[in-house]
Amino acid sequence: MTITKDTILGDILDAAPDTAPLFIEIGMHCLGCPSARSETVEQACYVHGQDVDALLAKLNAAIAGK
Repeated sequence: MTITKDTILGDILDAAPDTAPLFIEIGMHCLGCPSARSETVEQACYVHGQDVDALLAKLNAAIAGK
């Protein structure tokens, strides 16, 4: 799985639940919220004022390390 800006958060968490701490570290604490689970990575980063490319790098590195 390769995560892109358009990947839905819920899909990431379903496929790789161990990535949750990466979201929590940057202030995305409501991962179980229905609206949060349906957001794209880009939308979530925008709402939380985070660098989408930096998060994508961390997420993809975490998944590659499995």
